[in-house]
Amino acid sequence: MKKPVGAEKKRVKRSSGSASTSVRDSGSDAQPKKQAVKKDTFQLFAEKVRDHKGLESRWAVMEQARVEYFRGKDFVSFMKNNPDFKEILEEDKDLDTDDIANVLLGKNLLVRCDRVTKTLRPGKKKLSTWPAHLEIFRDDQSFSENDAFFAWTFEKRHPLWQTLLSFFWPVLTLAICLFPVYPHRCKLIVLYSCAGILLMILSLLFVRAVAFGAMWILLGKRVWFFPNILAEEATLKELFRFWPKKDEEEPPKWTSRLFYTVVAIVVVMLLRRHAPDEAARARYQRRMSNIIDDVLEWSPKLALSGLMENQQPVNITDTANNSSDAAGPDQTEGADLDETQGEEEADRWTDPDLEK
Repeated sequence: MKKPVGAEKKRVKRSSGSASTSVRDSGSDAQPKKQAVKKDTFQLFAEKVRDHKGLESRWAVMEQARVEYFRGKDFVSFMKNNPDFKEILEEDKDLDTDDIANVLLGKNLLVRCDRVTKTLRPGKKKLSTWPAHLEIFRDDQSFSENDAFFAWTFEKRHPLWQTLLSFFWPVLTLAICLFPVYPHRCKLIVLYSCAGILLMILSLLFVRAVAFGAMWILLGKRVWFFPNILAEEATLKELFRFWPKKDEEEPPKWTSRLFYTVVAIVVVMLLRRHAPDEAARARYQRRMSNIIDDVLEWSPKLALSGLMENQQPVNITDTANNSSDAAGPDQTEGADLDETQGEEEADRWTDPDLEK
């Protein structure tokens, strides 16, 4: 039985219409996917750039929060030295550095900041290169190289070693609390290791301060060796950098240098005059050695044995006899006399005739 031709035409039109709508839907679905890919590429680009050590950055306080920021000119030089980072952007890899930064600002991956203190402090020739306090730049959120700062707004991903370290800290705390139950050899190793590290740190800080004071008094230069040794936020390479930074401040006046020279001489003379003698030093050393020995020689066995001795029953009669036997004849007579006087006093208070 043949079907009518009109039904076939309607079916063809319907199938062609459904195909066109499916193509339209697939095209509409492809556009958000492309946009999502673009957004992911810029997010990935920002994370890679932030994790790279070639872009110099610092930490500062902005609106009661700590942020990591960099300078605009450093970002431009970083992109010139590392052009391979543009390959992460895929379709947008041909954009200029300014356009890339503006896209990051538009996606709220960056925010432009400005220094809070815009006036020179007394004794300074120019403003600080890396200010410690920032505020959001209200005028225009666009990229600029001239004295412009940009802070990352997304949370930085923590590497694996930081995650492992977060689990290691409770174990280290528990190990420190269990130090009294360590074997004697382990106690000695921990004690001398910690004492050596502490002595090295204090010696380094002392030599560093003496070198700074000597150069400041004699040459009028502010020279801090290991300038980042006390920094709160610094990488391992920056922390142990030996050579100091260039002194950008004005040289001190000769009157202040002379004053601190006199103060240093007086302090040294007072320390020499009031230094402890050999007997006092020996006494202090013996006291400290006794404290250290008490800590090192303590063990759970000694604690348990002392606890058991305290719990043993004591015979009061035997203890009194032993104490009387151990006392001399003079002490025994004095004890008898005290007992006699005590009995007379008790009779006097209890007998009414003796009271009269």
